[in-house]
Amino acid sequence: MNPVLTRVLCLIIGYAFGNIQAAYLLGKARGIDIREHGSGNSGTTNTIRVLGTRAGLIVFLIDACKCIAAVAIVSLLFGKQPDMQYLVRSWAFAGCVLGHDYPFFMNFRGGKGVAVMAGFVCCFHPSFLPLALCFFFVPYFLTHYVSLGSLCVYSGIFLAMIIEGQMGVFGPLPQKVLLEMYLIQAFFTFLVFWKHRANLHRLATGTESKTYLGKKM
Repeated sequence: MNPVLTRVLCLIIGYAFGNIQAAYLLGKARGIDIREHGSGNSGTTNTIRVLGTRAGLIVFLIDACKCIAAVAIVSLLFGKQPDMQYLVRSWAFAGCVLGHDYPFFMNFRGGKGVAVMAGFVCCFHPSFLPLALCFFFVPYFLTHYVSLGSLCVYSGIFLAMIIEGQMGVFGPLPQKVLLEMYLIQAFFTFLVFWKHRANLHRLATGTESKTYLGKKM
């Protein structure tokens, strides 16, 4: 198949799965539009604050699993060639984040893509999951700022991808393929910082809200 078409299809498949908006659907099932409450974000953290920890964990699992499903499908369809298996996963992740953050049926107003990253680290490479757990939970338990942990995950996985890619952890991939993967991850690391720009301001001014997973909201 044409390499450009392969990338486009991976992006489309990811975007389709990304449009599964768990927070919005769960909120509607309980008679509310989650985007009209709390921070207005259609994601895990706002669901915890508005509907409680259990609802938030359900949303997190669904949002993570939709990325896993998208990656699994593109890997099955397009990942048989050794030099494409990690690249198609990256493009599916890209599409899933875009679908999650900018769902077409919600006027492109969705979440921030953090739970999608959680799904990505579970299925991209075995080394990523323990790293991501450290990147998120160390700053979170020290501060109880979910936003800080989320930004640390994206930044840490971006650096880990470069380091492990250059070390050959993903196999003997061509440098141009590795560079494409790095650029994808760099773009979405920038995007998550952009989506968290209000959180960054609050972190800098000491007004960011803390989140306690065991607290019933």
